[in-house]
Amino acid sequence: MSFGVIVKETRPQFLILTPVCCLVGLGSAAYVLKGAVPWGYLALVLVGALFSHVAVNVLNDYFDYRSGLDLMTHRTPFSGGSGILPAGLMSPKGVLTLGVVSLAVVVAVGAYFLKVWGWRILPLGLLGIAVVVLYTPYITRNPILCLLAPGLGFGPLMVMGTHFALTGQYHLVAFWASLVPGLLVSNLLLINQFPDVEADKAVGRHHLPIVMGRKKASYVYAALALAAFAWVVVAVAADLLPLGGLLALLPLPMALGTIKGVMEKAEDLEGLVPYLGKNVLYTLFVPALLGVGLLLS
Repeated sequence: MSFGVIVKETRPQFLILTPVCCLVGLGSAAYVLKGAVPWGYLALVLVGALFSHVAVNVLNDYFDYRSGLDLMTHRTPFSGGSGILPAGLMSPKGVLTLGVVSLAVVVAVGAYFLKVWGWRILPLGLLGIAVVVLYTPYITRNPILCLLAPGLGFGPLMVMGTHFALTGQYHLVAFWASLVPGLLVSNLLLINQFPDVEADKAVGRHHLPIVMGRKKASYVYAALALAAFAWVVVAVAADLLPLGGLLALLPLPMALGTIKGVMEKAEDLEGLVPYLGKNVLYTLFVPALLGVGLLLS
């Protein structure tokens, strides 16, 4: 087994989402601290956050292979798993070990910040670990939890966790800001479920595109995407976020075109693939620009 195979199993092309979401927490911390950010703590936060993302990706691959889902999915560049296990490039035991080791790194980083800041960081950490471990075998069986869990993990948990690790306190600015990546990442996972409806249903998953059908689920997708941009406007207007947060609105034209395309191509899986890519792009750009806006403020 080569190092390259191990890296590919982590799905590195998706890991950029982690530092982007951490950037929002960094921005809120810098805004509250007036720029005095402990950069060593930030490095540890990034390590813990990246390994939590690796853990959920790898454990998802393991459980999907065990259920037989990986052998039935219609793989796209944005969905359907890494393909490592079906190709026989790693053993299931090796993938499980990689997932457990990644989770152990997360626990070690969390233990360090628990020592630094005390028990108040514990609820975020425990809930985050629960989402990582339970997502594929249990959360994907409930349509509401399946919709909310990704946004919870990359929104409030990651953003507020970053903020707390850097400041030792919770702050409403971090929470209000976290709702933007929260909505967008839930939407990211929602749209990436469209190609796998039949395969997911066969192994007992129960998410919105299965329950509602792709067409109706595309309306939910549109509503969540628009809600993320609307929230930026409302939060800045209500002085819940600083004026710099409006930078997050710059990708709105791309988002509107993507929404239109998703609603038109919801049942056309080949035609949908380009919009899966565009969805990834604005899902990254919006929180990145929000984080920059908070830093500039």
